[in-house]
Amino acid sequence: MTRADPGRGANWLYAACVLAVGLLLSLAELQHYLERGGQHPWEPFLWELSSVLMTGLLGPLIYRWHVLGLARSGWLRLVAHQLLGAAAYMLAHVGGMFGLRFATYALAGLTYEPGSAAGILAYEAGKDLVSYAFIIAICHGLHVRVAMRRREQELLQLRTDLAEARLTRLTEQIQPHFLFNTLNLISSVMYEDVARADRILCDLAALLRQALTAQETPRHTLAQELSLVEPYLNIMQARFGERLSVQIEAGEDARRCLLPALLLIAPVENAITHDVAQSSGPVRVSVSAEVQAGVLLLTVKNSGIAAQRDHREGAVGMANTRARLLSLYGERAQVALTAEAGGGSCLSLRLPAELS
Repeated sequence: MTRADPGRGANWLYAACVLAVGLLLSLAELQHYLERGGQHPWEPFLWELSSVLMTGLLGPLIYRWHVLGLARSGWLRLVAHQLLGAAAYMLAHVGGMFGLRFATYALAGLTYEPGSAAGILAYEAGKDLVSYAFIIAICHGLHVRVAMRRREQELLQLRTDLAEARLTRLTEQIQPHFLFNTLNLISSVMYEDVARADRILCDLAALLRQALTAQETPRHTLAQELSLVEPYLNIMQARFGERLSVQIEAGEDARRCLLPALLLIAPVENAITHDVAQSSGPVRVSVSAEVQAGVLLLTVKNSGIAAQRDHREGAVGMANTRARLLSLYGERAQVALTAEAGGGSCLSLRLPAELS
């Protein structure tokens, strides 16, 4: 399924608005025409639609002319620029409008006598000046809106880049510490339990391999994300033993959904760092994913007391997570961090369920 081109949709909307205005003016003129005893009901439609059609065709050119004038320095130059545009609009509008009328009357075998060229210009000049000023006002409003949207997109991109840079710096800070702890863990158990040391080495290799792969793409499937989270949790279980229990639940439909790469690893790592590592009792960390009415719901829960103490808006990389999801999905994505009634915290992420 392909997405509709927004530019093409805007063009059709613009054409529909021009046609609607032309038809409304034509119907209003038709009443006066019939009251005056007119014999050809199509004439009011020709008169009004020819005028509105030329205005509609010239509208995009006026917009470009207005934007070009804004780049000029000094109000005198801007006024001269707009006066030249008004004169050009009047000549093009009158010429095109009466050209269509003369051609249509000729095809109908009728004579069209609107008057002299000087009289026509004098009659149409005032209306065209008002129309030009009105069109310029609309064009300026559109230009301001487009400029604001562009600045918002640039600001959003800057925030996203900053968030990614912060995430990269955080990862660079964590990786050496994590690697040293893992290597020390392997060293401490390799002579006591070779099979356990081998499992930790395999999980470490899988984690590093998946991390390198994830850094090469902005988005991947939840299944690929879990292939990064699972070996990390396996290593943490080997490190903390019975103090840590892990549960991962994700259906097949959820595993096929796309999400930003490395989205879950930071919340999971924070759950370990701020909860398991600071608690003396057992802690449960669970990761779940499900699709509900076209929405992918992701949750990361941990049950320790330390997590409850550390419950705040800036925990578990909330700022970076919000910025990344906002840049990709806008208001369609939601992030919430709540305290659990029995202790611990729950991070909930809601984003559109887009299948790979």
